[in-house]
Amino acid sequence: MTLVNWSPFREMDDLFNQYSRLLGRSLPALEADSAAGKAAASWRPAANISENGKEYLIRAELPEVDKKDIDVSVHEGVITLKGERRLEKKSDDEKHHRIESFYGSFARSFVLPADVDQAKITAESRDGVLTVRLPKKEVAKPKAIEVQVG
Repeated sequence: MTLVNWSPFREMDDLFNQYSRLLGRSLPALEADSAAGKAAASWRPAANISENGKEYLIRAELPEVDKKDIDVSVHEGVITLKGERRLEKKSDDEKHHRIESFYGSFARSFVLPADVDQAKITAESRDGVLTVRLPKKEVAKPKAIEVQVG
């Protein structure tokens, strides 16, 4: 048996997460288009942003999202990831008892740092993760100028 320290803040956090999940997913599910088999709810995929010496990386978790359903665009210094995760109806005799995955359209936008070379941005989707590479511009190194005192 594993002992776990009790934390009232963790309990409250769990309660709020369950409450928001209930409100965010149950109500749209009631309004779902039963013919299409999907809810009209929107969701936000988790995104991790990191940087190394050459580039910034955005990694967004997009399980079960086809590449054709993903749109990456840059406009006025803001990159936007948009798309849709569709609920596929497997068969007519299959009855769902619980669906906890998010379905529907999604959009995430991030302001680009000033040193991003927007013309060289690339994106690839593999194993349910969208990776967007934001190369940094070549920074001109300062040149020392000798001052003549005369």
